[in-house]
Amino acid sequence: MSPEISEPKYIAVEGVIGVGKTTFARMLAERLDSELIAEEVLENPFLVDFYKNRKRYAFSCQLYFLISRFQQQQQLMVRDLFAQRIVSDYLFAKDSIFASVTLTDRELTLYNKIAPALSLDVPKPDLTIYLQASTPVLLQRIRHRDFSFEKSIDYDYIEVLNKAYDYYFFNYNETPLLVVKTDEIDFVHNPEHFDDLIEQLGKPVSGKKYYAPAGNLARE
Repeated sequence: MSPEISEPKYIAVEGVIGVGKTTFARMLAERLDSELIAEEVLENPFLVDFYKNRKRYAFSCQLYFLISRFQQQQQLMVRDLFAQRIVSDYLFAKDSIFASVTLTDRELTLYNKIAPALSLDVPKPDLTIYLQASTPVLLQRIRHRDFSFEKSIDYDYIEVLNKAYDYYFFNYNETPLLVVKTDEIDFVHNPEHFDDLIEQLGKPVSGKKYYAPAGNLARE
C-alpha cells in the first residue's frame, strides 16, 4: 500500500536544471491527486536565443520568466488553497537565483526594482522540496533528456548555477524546507525510491531537514 501524506496542502519542488524536479512534481501531484502548477519553460520565446547568446538575451529571458511565474501565482491567490492540494514545480522566490547568475550589474539593479514588488503578492508554499545533485550528475541527466537548445550548456555554467542554488537554500528560511540528495535516486524507474521520498514527506518538517538516501540518516 502506498504511503499517505496528511499535510501540507501546497508543495513547491525546486532544483537545478536537469535534477528532475518537473518529473518528480508531476509524479507527486498524481500520487496526491493534486493540481500541478508547471513552470512555462518551453513557452519562453527568448529561451533558445538565451542558450545561444546568454549575455545578450539574459534579461529578456529572465523578465519573461518572472512575469509568467507571477501571473501563475496570482491565479493561486483567487483559489481556496485549503480545498485542494497543489504541487508546483518551482518556487517563485528562486527567480532571483538565475538573475544573480546571468544578469549584468545594471540589469540586476533593474530586476531588483521589479521582483521584490511582485513577490509581495505571491502565496508561500507550506513546504518546499529542494532536489539536490552534484554537477556531473546534473550534466549527465541534461544530456540524457537531449533537448536541442540545451546542447550548449557546459560544466562551468551548471557548476556556477549549482553553487548558487546550494547557497540560496542553505540560507533559506521562508518556508519549511526538505533538502533531498538525489545523486543515487532514480524515482522514475525505481518505484521504491519514489515511495521512500513520499514517506519522507509524511514526516513533519519544521525549519530545514536534510535527507540523503542510500543509508544516510536525515539531519535536522
